[in-house]
Amino acid sequence: MFIDIRRIPIFLFLFALGYLLTTCDQSMQGNTENSLARVGNEYLTIDQAVDDIPDHVLAEDSVNALMQYRDSWVRQQLLLQEAKRLGLHQKQEIQKKIEQARDEVLRQALKDYVLTNAEKELTATDEQARSYYQKNKDQFVLEEDFVQYRHMRTKTLAEARNARQDLLGGVPWAEVAQEYAIDPSRALSEAEQYWPISMAAQGIDIMNRYLNVIGQSEISPIQRVNGVYHFVQLMDTKAEGNHPDLNWLTEQIKDWLTLNNRQRNLSSFIKNLYLKAESNNEVETFNVLSSKSNQNTTVQDTLENTLSNE
Repeated sequence: MFIDIRRIPIFLFLFALGYLLTTCDQSMQGNTENSLARVGNEYLTIDQAVDDIPDHVLAEDSVNALMQYRDSWVRQQLLLQEAKRLGLHQKQEIQKKIEQARDEVLRQALKDYVLTNAEKELTATDEQARSYYQKNKDQFVLEEDFVQYRHMRTKTLAEARNARQDLLGGVPWAEVAQEYAIDPSRALSEAEQYWPISMAAQGIDIMNRYLNVIGQSEISPIQRVNGVYHFVQLMDTKAEGNHPDLNWLTEQIKDWLTLNNRQRNLSSFIKNLYLKAESNNEVETFNVLSSKSNQNTTVQDTLENTLSNE
């Protein structure tokens, strides 16, 4: 059996799932060797579950993720088999919905196929994003102040005081964050970004208020909120009405340009399909307007009717 190397850690861990497999009928050949559950003649294998469960969910708690997926699969299979037992799949209106769903899946599969084959050409580059930004710079204006700041969170007041003192003494932020912050990686990543002032230090109102009033490089007083000690240091401000830095927007512009390229590519593909079918006489449209007179419309008298009434 081929095993994706990216799945190896998960499969090693799955050896601990023996108790999940013991619920299957050991007398059955083959089907139970790699199965998590059976409903009627349908089996759920570990491979199927691992393929369907997102990687980050498996990484967080593999056993729990598999058990939850197994239980959900069993419930869904029971519903499906009961629907079949009642003959619902043979009803005309259900058959119509199944056919519509099948057609939609095929249409989407074709779109995905077309876009995947042209993915490299449709994906916008950094250069294209920069060019678009320069040509349309007037469209990019800050609607509120943006701030860059450092946010320290510590477990104790002593750690907060020491961190504050080190910053005042010129110790680099990276060293201070690693030494004292509850979550150093978060402290470092947040400090690299610019934030709308309305979202700065979100959830800690007192820190947000400090960022609205302290000056550049100034450090706020320490405050204890929900058992955690906080302070902020304002590093830079971009005033409302100014143009944002391009590096803030590069990825967003690339995503927008890529989406636009994909939409245009699909529209062009569909148009070419129509033109080809039309040239092969495979498409024909008909006049759907009724030839019958609208009975609610008052018909004017003809000349004969007018004469006969005189």
